[in-house]
Amino acid sequence: MKSAVETLNPTRVRLSIEVPFEELKDSLDAAYKKINQQVTVKGFRKGKIPARVIDQRFGRGAVLEEAVNDALPKFYTEAVNEAELNVLGQPEVDITELKDGETLNFTAEVDVRPTIEIPDYAGIEVEVDAVEVSDEDVEKAVTELRERFASTSPVERAAQEGDVVTLDLEAKVDGEVLEDGIASDVSYTIGSGELLDGIDEAVKGLEAGGEATFASELKGGSAAGQEAEVTVKVSQVAARELPELDDDFAQLASEFDTLEELRADSRKRLENMKQYDQATQAQERVLEKLLELVEVPVPEKLLADEINTRKHNLEHHQLGQMGLDIEKYLEIQGKTAEEFDAETEEAAVKGIKTQFVLDELVNKEKLSVNQEELTEHLMRRAASSGMSPDQFAQAVVEGGQVPMLVGEVARGKALAVVVESAVVKDANGEIVDLDDDEEETEVAAEAAAEVTDGDAAEEKTEA
Repeated sequence: MKSAVETLNPTRVRLSIEVPFEELKDSLDAAYKKINQQVTVKGFRKGKIPARVIDQRFGRGAVLEEAVNDALPKFYTEAVNEAELNVLGQPEVDITELKDGETLNFTAEVDVRPTIEIPDYAGIEVEVDAVEVSDEDVEKAVTELRERFASTSPVERAAQEGDVVTLDLEAKVDGEVLEDGIASDVSYTIGSGELLDGIDEAVKGLEAGGEATFASELKGGSAAGQEAEVTVKVSQVAARELPELDDDFAQLASEFDTLEELRADSRKRLENMKQYDQATQAQERVLEKLLELVEVPVPEKLLADEINTRKHNLEHHQLGQMGLDIEKYLEIQGKTAEEFDAETEEAAVKGIKTQFVLDELVNKEKLSVNQEELTEHLMRRAASSGMSPDQFAQAVVEGGQVPMLVGEVARGKALAVVVESAVVKDANGEIVDLDDDEEETEVAAEAAAEVTDGDAAEEKTEA
């Protein structure tokens, strides 16, 4: 077999492959064997029909077609490996010449990963938010904890802000009660914003047994997005009583003996959260600076597939779970279809470029992923998905997604390498030390995975 490579553009090549006919022998034998098992010829046992009889009865062309279909993937793969190409997706194959007993010539056009030159990234500088926790932040956290331990007791008065009311709801659209528009004994805290727009104003001032009707746009269900006439009836009004802020509360709500210890722990937790956010911010801004330094051509077909993948995931998974369609989503977002398409394309381009650049860094820095790192990443992904680690691992294995997770960790390590060499300062001009290697790598893996969400590039590479 002979092969030659022609570069059509930075992301696409054409392979020209010549195969001497003798190299088709195994595929021809397999073709005769397959046809033997599929056909019946009087006077011959099944599977024992001579090749010359098959040629006479069914035509040599049928045999050649079967043999070529069997042989093409093998010779294509050999040519790709010989040329050391990093292909993306399936090739477009064209048989240019097939002479029985002489030669098979064909071409294969396919997208390839572009050659990327990684520049010196040691001089990257970024600014992130400072880690500052105020006394007000601490008090807000303690207040939120206090509210979780609030108790309620029925009162015989009109409902007011902060009360917990028990409601019966009925929604009508065009005068008809919806099948899924009736709910009973719904517990709602006035002012929480957890139900329908307009409900707070409707129930304030009502006592137990009181009733009101108001108009509101439904957020979910069969009539999501439509204007409805909602009737609400209050069956109970209960006042919320917050526990006293003292040492007894600290012992009730935490493992601490005093309120001051609880406040100190709340401050530490807030600092840790802000440090995590700061690390994430550093990863994202370093990545943006890195992408600005690298010229990355994007394959047209890969980009189109990535855009389609992102739109499909949004429409059929994320929006479907919320009972929305794309038109309603755009209305809520205040965007036109053209603006949405432009934003989706921009995100897809960034995702593809990110994957290409970080994968190149993985190769350049000779980074690898060990079992412990993969397990840690799997545990985090399982937690964010709401599945147990065992369930998530099983789904990953059954879906053939292990290489994808390995890629996420490897790219996270590559981004962490760049961040380590960058100068990161906070808004106060202080140098930020991101010295937790394991945490930094995992944060980077999550940041890289979020940017490359869509996975068309990964899927095509695997293909």
